[in-house]
Amino acid sequence: MQWPVIPQVYDSKKYLRHVQSVIAQIANTIAAFEPVVMLAHPDHHNSARKLLSDTVELWDIPTDDLWCRDSGPLFAKDGNGALSIRNVNFNGWGNRFHLPNDIRIAERVSQRLGLPLFDSGVIGEAGGAETSGHGLLMANESSWVNTNRNPGLNRDQIETRLLAAFGADRMIWGKGVKNMDITDDHIDGLARFTGNNRVLMLLETAPWEQDPYTLSARALHRDLVKAGLEVETIPFAYDGRITDPMVMGSYVNYYVCNGAVIGSQMGDAKTDPIARAALSRHYPGREIILLDTDALSELGGGIHCATQQMPA
Repeated sequence: MQWPVIPQVYDSKKYLRHVQSVIAQIANTIAAFEPVVMLAHPDHHNSARKLLSDTVELWDIPTDDLWCRDSGPLFAKDGNGALSIRNVNFNGWGNRFHLPNDIRIAERVSQRLGLPLFDSGVIGEAGGAETSGHGLLMANESSWVNTNRNPGLNRDQIETRLLAAFGADRMIWGKGVKNMDITDDHIDGLARFTGNNRVLMLLETAPWEQDPYTLSARALHRDLVKAGLEVETIPFAYDGRITDPMVMGSYVNYYVCNGAVIGSQMGDAKTDPIARAALSRHYPGREIILLDTDALSELGGGIHCATQQMPA
């Protein structure tokens, strides 16, 4: 995980402290189940330690913002189990933000761990692709086939490089939506693999029928079903703490750790239980823990966006 400090985003100390407290809560919750590393400049260790559990390890790697899924390292294992890192060449979501530390996270983690660093050959974010762990990858074109990330590359070229980076052999593309949010419609807020050929998806059912996000999501849903995948859908929270439909949180932007699933609750008495029950079905035997992550939703992300798993 990454400790957020960038003044261009967190321009008031009160707001910064609030977001940091949410990141600390996520880290502390996960740390009860598996080791957690927080990346932060040494100058920020003292303030971070006041909020972090003693079990969370701090590394001297400078950060700007908190989105470790996007700017952090993508780990891989070879046939002998040896670790390496794939650099997906984060560029601030199409150069929307200047993040001089975050663009070097993968490189600096590889140096700290003494691991080989391989260039994936694409520019983007790991949160823009979702892997089943069984050879299948899905992504929205809007996050990859985009001149703000991969000028001069067509979809087939990008697909070949993404499959190699994620260790997959086939791919399903959604269209996605360009230029309406910072990520250009990342897949991890919309649909997640929960096993081989099984998907949990957030899908609008009634209003906003001509909304471009809804139209794209419904098309992806049809393609996933057509491909033979078992797709379960869960609704948005319209009666939760956040009332702006453009910044609503995602129930599928959760993190799976050893023994638990750490997800978000929105304060909606109807949909929160639906999301919990769905996660329990898809992850039997794991404890389901739902946290208030409204601060991340308002920033355009969630728990999955703020974490990046590292194999033992």
